[in-house]
Amino acid sequence: MYLAHFGLRHAPLGKEATELWDDGALTLLKERFKWLLDSPGLGLLTGAPGVGKTAALRSLLQGINPHRFQVIYLSETDFGRLDLYRSFAIALGLDPPNRRARLWRELKARIADLADNKHILPVWIIDEAQHLPEEFFRDFPSFLNFALDSRDLMTVWLLGHPQLAHTLDRATHAALAGRLHVRLHLAPICERERFAALIQHAFKTAGSSHTLISDSGLELLRQASQGLPRQAARILRVAMQIGAGKHLNHLPDEVLSQAITELR
Repeated sequence: MYLAHFGLRHAPLGKEATELWDDGALTLLKERFKWLLDSPGLGLLTGAPGVGKTAALRSLLQGINPHRFQVIYLSETDFGRLDLYRSFAIALGLDPPNRRARLWRELKARIADLADNKHILPVWIIDEAQHLPEEFFRDFPSFLNFALDSRDLMTVWLLGHPQLAHTLDRATHAALAGRLHVRLHLAPICERERFAALIQHAFKTAGSSHTLISDSGLELLRQASQGLPRQAARILRVAMQIGAGKHLNHLPDEVLSQAITELR
């Protein structure tokens, strides 16, 4: 209802948005993403919750060739390592055995078969990777070892909160950290001009010719959201619902303040 009231196709900064704002950070991620498609390896992408890690990867996956790459996305990571490998096996079309040794052999044989006979590269994206069990981090380097460690046959992206990077920096996980080909961090958009550009882009791509909020409203939104697109999206959604209920054609500061208060 509020979308029609403001003449929008979708919520600003909502999950339906396909054209993400970028002033360079996503361009770098796109370049590194392509690297790991052309030369398989392990990538790490960290950032605070709501900064847009998953949205960025989702955008990059839109143009991927399904005849060359098989994408497997996993976000349920708070399980034992056997469950994680079984989930991966099912995604690759296997009936996973219960013993880890046999499961590993069958998985690695399937990955090698995809590479050698079908010329397909598995791309395993593990979201919320900060919740992965310690034993997964310890033995994953061994799983990535193919043909006496002479071949890289799959690409893996670990997505998670900043503490994930600290976890991999521990001495106990040096073997896995040493396999990282790409290491990136997405930071909140805290600078005033950059944040204003983000919001202007969000309204434009949603179908509005203006942002509906004043400069002082932008500052309220920036401070309340702490530069996190997901939090800014939540505030804007509630503010527009309030504004539509009051039959307003813009979002005055008091409406934004009310939305911020309701979400605390």
